[in-house]
Amino acid sequence: MKKIEAIIRKSKYREVKEALYDVGVTFFTYWDVTGKGNEKEGHVYRGISYNTSDIQRRILSIVINDEFKDNAINAILKAAATGEVGDGKIFVSDIEESYRIRTGEKGGDTLK
Repeated sequence: MKKIEAIIRKSKYREVKEALYDVGVTFFTYWDVTGKGNEKEGHVYRGISYNTSDIQRRILSIVINDEFKDNAINAILKAAATGEVGDGKIFVSDIEESYRIRTGEKGGDTLK
């Protein structure tokens, strides 16, 4: 099993969600976060300077069986990309075990 954590632009969430559904990933958790980016400059709008180094993003946390990993990553890469700085990051890690609380069942079948 793998855990994919994807940090994406909030504006791309709907597209990423639909792309994941298209490849069979229908269960994941997400939350809104604020982070620090590489951008050092602020932007000026109507004479007011705004600090844009605090970036609003959405994190998706997806635990999947190994055979879904490449399709899920490719779906996120394609749907989340704008070609601009700040499109996000994807991190992949191993999951040792999973349990379904309701039944006590364990292993990859708990993800179905």
